Amino acid sequence: MQISAAPLIYILIFVAVVLLVEGLYLTVFGKSISLNNRMSRRLALLEKNQNREQVLAQLRKEMSQHLNSRGIPIYSILATKAQKANIAFTPKQLIGIMAGLAVFSYIGLTIGTEAALPIRILVAICMGIGGVYTWVNNKAKKRMALLEEQLPDAVELMVRSLRVGHPFSNAIGVVSKEVADPLGTEFGVIADEAAYGRDIAESLKAFAERMDSQDLRFLAVAVTIQQQSGGNLAEILDGLAKVIRARFKLFRRVKAITAEAKWSGMFLSAFPIGALIMINVIQPNYYDDVYDTPEFIPAALAVAVFLVVNVIFMKIMVNIKV
Repeated sequence: MQISAAPLIYILIFVAVVLLVEGLYLTVFGKSISLNNRMSRRLALLEKNQNREQVLAQLRKEMSQHLNSRGIPIYSILATKAQKANIAFTPKQLIGIMAGLAVFSYIGLTIGTEAALPIRILVAICMGIGGVYTWVNNKAKKRMALLEEQLPDAVELMVRSLRVGHPFSNAIGVVSKEVADPLGTEFGVIADEAAYGRDIAESLKAFAERMDSQDLRFLAVAVTIQQQSGGNLAEILDGLAKVIRARFKLFRRVKAITAEAKWSGMFLSAFPIGALIMINVIQPNYYDDVYDTPEFIPAALAVAVFLVVNVIFMKIMVNIKV
């Protein structure tokens, strides 16, 4: 029995591409960019650079650069994800990283496989783009999940600050100092913008739209209504914190209930691809008898279409809307 390591080499190269992006990111920006860091990125930058205006300009540039570059053809596929993940790399840098990783993948494929030149080029390009997209998507999911988890505590902290007599702008500043990233830096930017004259409600609304978060939209609307019609903002935010926490618990409960169905869908979607990889590893000559027949290409395309349709329908079936 002949064993082929080519499929495993493809997988290892792709994993290496994703790890290289993460390593480069941490090398360039250090631990301050990590969500696990207890000190927010804004406070870390203020420690290095005491100029508050320059730090605000840098953070605002990082927060808006990706959506402003959606017109770039290749970059448009990950602009929204990169914005939610708040990737500090510029769009041009990310495109350059894609190109560099594509070259790295091509070298790895050339050394480790005997694939034809057009296949190596195509796979290398897909790995360069796909590796960066996978990394950005993972960053966006983690950041949004942590932001949603932090938000109820942040609103309750603002409520306590308001009840002891602090103005709302000071309450925002307290959150920026006491809460870690991602909310720490985001609210710090809002506090700095308020200090330079921007309306807090507008900043909150822009933040909610940039993150595409319904809970943040509730917060922005509550503050806007209170500014226009008056009322006890502490009581409004206290009720909002309870609503956000209840929604968060509900989403967690639905996630737990539907976990089995989602994993079943993922398994059923990945099993045919995994089986194909294992067949090529264990018996690389398995399809040699039918490879040169005229029906092989149409049949392979039909199987690929069915696999894509299977993945789409499985995702629809397990995507529970609340």
